Amino acid sequence: MKKFLTILLLILMGLPAMCAPKTIVTYVIDPVKNAYYHNNLGVMYVEEKCYYAAIQEFKIAISLNPKTQATATYFNNLGKVYITIGYPNLALDCFQNALTQYNLNFEFYENLAKCYKDLNMVDEKLKTYQEKSDAPLDKIMLGLLYEQAGNKRKAITVLDDFTMSEPDLIITPAVKNYIQKLVNDINNEIDE
Repeated sequence: MKKFLTILLLILMGLPAMCAPKTIVTYVIDPVKNAYYHNNLGVMYVEEKCYYAAIQEFKIAISLNPKTQATATYFNNLGKVYITIGYPNLALDCFQNALTQYNLNFEFYENLAKCYKDLNMVDEKLKTYQEKSDAPLDKIMLGLLYEQAGNKRKAITVLDDFTMSEPDLIITPAVKNYIQKLVNDINNEIDE
């Protein structure tokens, strides 16, 4: 019986040593996931009108994930908060960075055009984009600037020209929807 208990004791004492290498838990810190989390926190703070906290969360998200398509959304969110609290000069840099990161989101162009209007830069930027309409996506900005300047018909013409020349881009359906909105606005003005 002593031999049996001794063998059993040795087996039980050795059992944790055999299991130990497999039980180490490792945790991987994923900055992309954390950036997504901080962006969502920032959006929640915006809904609660805690703008300073939202700004900090968006900045954290940008610093955790600085060079991806998702970062463009973080920059856009940060710019919208700056516009909301009355700092369009800070928002301008955010919207420009958003377009640099990802230039196929129509909302980024809209926000940048509105920011130019808030900064009274529409006429200056309109001249700039009229001169450098080499890139097809510059037509989007040109059309939005015409609209911000009050010339909706010219905006429709330029944006429609873009949709005809670039029918397969991801951004084209959003531009078409915006053209329809402008047409409806003009029709409503005529009816009144």
